[in-house]
Amino acid sequence: MSVVFDRMYEFVPPHRGNWWPSFIQAFRLYDHYLRKKEGVFDYELHGLDHFQRALQSGDGILVTPNHCRYADPLVLGWPTRKLKTHVYAMASWHLFNQSALDTFALRKMGAFSLYREGTDRKSLDTAIQVLADAERPLVIFPEGATFRTNDFLKPLLDGVPFIARAAARRAAKEERGVVILPTALKYLCLDDIRPWAHQQLAVLENRLGWSVSAEQDLVTRCTKVAAGLLSLKEVEYEAPLPSGTLPERRNALIRHILSHCESRLGLNDKSPSPRSFETTQASFESMLQETSPRVRSIRSEISSRFFSLQRETSAEELRRLARMVDTVLELTAYNDSYLTPGQATDSRIVETIQRMQEFLFGKADASIRLKVRIEFDEPIVVPAEKAPRGEVDPLLVELRERLESMLQRLSTLARPMQ
Repeated sequence: MSVVFDRMYEFVPPHRGNWWPSFIQAFRLYDHYLRKKEGVFDYELHGLDHFQRALQSGDGILVTPNHCRYADPLVLGWPTRKLKTHVYAMASWHLFNQSALDTFALRKMGAFSLYREGTDRKSLDTAIQVLADAERPLVIFPEGATFRTNDFLKPLLDGVPFIARAAARRAAKEERGVVILPTALKYLCLDDIRPWAHQQLAVLENRLGWSVSAEQDLVTRCTKVAAGLLSLKEVEYEAPLPSGTLPERRNALIRHILSHCESRLGLNDKSPSPRSFETTQASFESMLQETSPRVRSIRSEISSRFFSLQRETSAEELRRLARMVDTVLELTAYNDSYLTPGQATDSRIVETIQRMQEFLFGKADASIRLKVRIEFDEPIVVPAEKAPRGEVDPLLVELRERLESMLQRLSTLARPMQ
């Protein structure tokens, strides 16, 4: 569960020494972890000269990768090892509450916490100061959360250009600059996925009580299982009788869950009107733009009430609502066109199967071998001036365009699947 109930938030600062990250790099500890836990066996580096020149310039460097797998932070250890540098990284508070070993490892590798359920001034100031001082490159995933959709970018958080501009203003006083380094991560399958995929789909079909559909192609089987899992959630959350296409049913369930949570918490229902509902059903991007602020608002209210001295809602109910919000985030990972005939690739099928395994079992099978291509684009110089009022920050627009262009090109490296 992404909302932490065990204890109130307390900022976790980064470990600033070099001994531990140097030890981890020298003994290749993340190489072993990535192979065993994430199935990532190999890597390619491209555009490393852009990173190298940014380091040599002495400017603050904000590394901004797409975020499609839990392996993403660790695979960035490969280019930093090559460049003989260390990084800091902003990480969600819930990651520091998995286990004592995880918390220890995260801190030693340079991670510090971010409280997503409220304003975290300590985290923001730490990020800004790290960039302004050019102490180390700072990694922030601008999508904010992990989605197993490697070929598509989710909406970017507007906090990224805010941090970059604030750091640029501080750095200017020391005659130093700040740059954003667009970074694309693309995972590719090393082997023929078909034996693995048919085996994993058989497990999912058996869990749903179905007979195995081994004679069907992988795209058809994936789509069928996804529809079955969606039906389970529609029943669990007492959604209206389903109708329409799979994306329309997904959007309707998302809005049903969010409206229920907002109602239980006394928040304003922000569902669109029926007319706009029909318009936005066909737009995956519109659905995401609508969902993100509602999820943040609900999470913030849940956390605030749970730790209130005069709790108005039971702990059990708040935990249930938090699980519902997590379900919404899981549903938003199913892109409308990901497995469209003619567009499906082996990596997309693997991502979809692993996403469904997490949805049903809480854990994905990582026995399929992967290679990650890590690509750096030319740095974006960050101006010290504040963003123009009343419009999307041009920095955010440029970063999104750069990342989308890189991911679109990299998506063609995967093997097409019929």
